[in-house]
Amino acid sequence: MTMTFEPFTPAGTAEQRQYDGRRRAGEPVAAPAWEETPRWEEAPRWEEPARWNEPAGDPWAEPAPRARQGWVEDPQWQVPQQRQPQAPRWHEEIAAPVAVPAAGEPEPRRSAVGGRIKPLVVGVVVLLLLVAGWQAYRIESMSDHNQSLASGLAAEKDRTDRLEQQLAGVFDPETVSSKVLPSVFRVRAGSFTGTAFSVGTKVKGNESNLMTNYHVVAEVWTGGGRRVSLERGSTKITASIVDVDKGKDLALLHADTKIAGLVAAPATVKPGQQVVVVGAPLGLDDTVTTGVISAYRPDDSDGPTIQFDAPINPGNSGGPVVNATGQVVGLATAKAKDAEGIGLAIPVKTACATFAVC
Repeated sequence: MTMTFEPFTPAGTAEQRQYDGRRRAGEPVAAPAWEETPRWEEAPRWEEPARWNEPAGDPWAEPAPRARQGWVEDPQWQVPQQRQPQAPRWHEEIAAPVAVPAAGEPEPRRSAVGGRIKPLVVGVVVLLLLVAGWQAYRIESMSDHNQSLASGLAAEKDRTDRLEQQLAGVFDPETVSSKVLPSVFRVRAGSFTGTAFSVGTKVKGNESNLMTNYHVVAEVWTGGGRRVSLERGSTKITASIVDVDKGKDLALLHADTKIAGLVAAPATVKPGQQVVVVGAPLGLDDTVTTGVISAYRPDDSDGPTIQFDAPINPGNSGGPVVNATGQVVGLATAKAKDAEGIGLAIPVKTACATFAVC
């Protein structure tokens, strides 16, 4: 029987250990040759039957190598006597060396970290996607809420504007008077008495500009004087006449005292608007009367004129005619003789354009 065999490798070498690892995986590695008991001292493990027709061997010769366990030997096969390695046959393939763990060394185990990391990464990605989706939902909800809030604010603003318009129609003479009175003074100019009021803010910190009619200060002005007296209760302030316009019946006074200025109304008056007239009729300071705008006459021969029905008397000349919001619309100037409820005023726009102090 013909038998193929592995190339002989000297015992105890690394090649022998690799070879044994290939052929007998899982079996313990044989000890190196130098640790083995000399063969001539080994006791035979079994009795081999005598071979017929076999010459007696030399007792001092090396014993023939034993057959590997699990192999079937051909009786005709003889163990070569030489210990040199034989070249492998051409049709045999030499397998790559296989690392065999040393005796007692545990086999390497595959790390479980990689197996745990993958589910963890997937879980983190899913969590991030959920968070991103939740944030997108919140942003969209907030956007809708902001739009609803903006719509609500717009509706509330419209409602507020309507309420303001309605309140503007509610005339409150008390509130208007309390706002205007601190800026209005009685004027004593020689033997004549009238009214003046502070207007605008185009002055230094401790100064004031006041307006009145020219006919109130005409006696002092024509006499060469410039000083007049401003009175309100126990308060007395000296003022100077700085400019006049006889044709428009206007005069500008200046005081070295801070007096709160009234605001000139920017809009042109309209018939039916309610007004308050403040002045010192017959020398009675802090007098208030109420009425409405009867007409606006822009083409009068003496210039634009406001007609109102609030009662006025001598001493009201130069006093402010104020609308429902406390803004000055004109200067009371005259009343019709032998008639009731016909008063005339110079528009404040005319005065502001004349003196440029508003």
